[in-house]
Amino acid sequence: MTIMTRARGWASSLAVYLEYRTIIMLLLGFAAGLPFLLVFSTLSAWLRDAGISRTDIGLMSYVGLAYTIKFLWAPVIDHIRVPLLDRLLGKRRAWMVLAQLVAASALVGLSLQDPVQSLMPIVIFALILAFASATQDIAVDAWRIEAAPDDKQGAMAANYQLGYRVALIASGAGALFIAEDVSWSAAYFTMALLMGVGLGAALLAPRVAEAEAPAIGEETVERFVHRMHADGRMARITGWVYRAVVAPFIDFFGRYGWWSLALLALIGLYRVPDFVMGVMANPLYIDLGFELSTIATIVKLYGIWMTIAGAFVGGIVVLRLGVRTPLLLGAIAATGTNLIFVWLVFRGADPAALAVTISIENFSGGFAGTCLIAYMSSLVNRNFAATQYALFSSAFALPGKLIGGQSGVIVDGFSASPGIVGPIMEMAPHLTAQTAGYVPFFISTALMGVPALVLILVVSFFQPKPEPIPAPAPAA
Repeated sequence: MTIMTRARGWASSLAVYLEYRTIIMLLLGFAAGLPFLLVFSTLSAWLRDAGISRTDIGLMSYVGLAYTIKFLWAPVIDHIRVPLLDRLLGKRRAWMVLAQLVAASALVGLSLQDPVQSLMPIVIFALILAFASATQDIAVDAWRIEAAPDDKQGAMAANYQLGYRVALIASGAGALFIAEDVSWSAAYFTMALLMGVGLGAALLAPRVAEAEAPAIGEETVERFVHRMHADGRMARITGWVYRAVVAPFIDFFGRYGWWSLALLALIGLYRVPDFVMGVMANPLYIDLGFELSTIATIVKLYGIWMTIAGAFVGGIVVLRLGVRTPLLLGAIAATGTNLIFVWLVFRGADPAALAVTISIENFSGGFAGTCLIAYMSSLVNRNFAATQYALFSSAFALPGKLIGGQSGVIVDGFSASPGIVGPIMEMAPHLTAQTAGYVPFFISTALMGVPALVLILVVSFFQPKPEPIPAPAPAA
């Protein structure tokens, strides 16, 4: 009887994926994921196909920094209301629609360019697209946090990841197919039309309750303005800047105290093993001798669905068990699965071994990603949803990207060390120094996950309850 009850309980948890707001999250995830590759690998393929130098293509990648520094203008999304659209749609949906319209316009602009004639217009439109896409991310994340309680954030994150991954297929493989059969202009124009999915989702999304964030420490600001002898206009400007830029951080550090540093470190270190390992994954497949078609089929297509499966399971587990236990399980899984690549190195160019490796790694990555998103969402004060979540997502991405940039140096260093790769080559004579260097590399990336595991345990057992979030004042 107990087993049947538990089974029904877990089965009923699946119903959260059929709720209206969760389905809207799926479509918004698609809109968020669509522009990403169009300013990265798909754009790089177009430029290289047009004969642009690899140096110029590499420099073009800097437009993607907009995703990393989006916390700098997140306060604007939290506190500036879009004229006209705000009255019709509310703050969050208004910013979504504006960002989507700008992104679609930038894609149309890109579709009209010829990189052979001039690269500068492409740089400008790509930069506009990246900033519009990052702005959309801020608004979508804020809406997600405000639209669902903490226990449903896992399901919202899972559907977001599903939509995001489907969009990566559309803007990656889909755009390449269109470019090959028709033209690059047709590919980018088609992507502009697909932004209509997000526009429709934003218009159909429920309007979330809005509140005017309390200006924490407002008395301090008033005393400061008084000492500066500021007039009424200067006082209003100072108060707005404080409320938009300073108060979200004072709120976070005030609620968690010194533990806030541990929380930011936990977030920043959580996916470092995946980020660092991921940079060298494709070079590993090539060096082992896998054909490009095998990589495309197993890694790029099959692998995406394994990530989605992991994300959905993560959403259910968060709903059933809360946030912290799944967070620990995700960290263990994402860290441990780096070792499966050591096994793949010894197996060599075996498609079955690659499928097993991708199944385990991508499922674990999807599970861990959902758990981390749910955890970061639980830390947010909804009065400052856009700003605080943008801070967390930047903290989440930056360390891994910085360390990941040195991943090639690490592999080459191991490969050039006979004392390290020699014993490995003796165990597996089919390996070369180049491929044997991946073994200590993947062991190192697994060890990079240990600090996050320790921080999760410390936070779980020793962190006191945070200060309660003050009740929001109703919007005027």
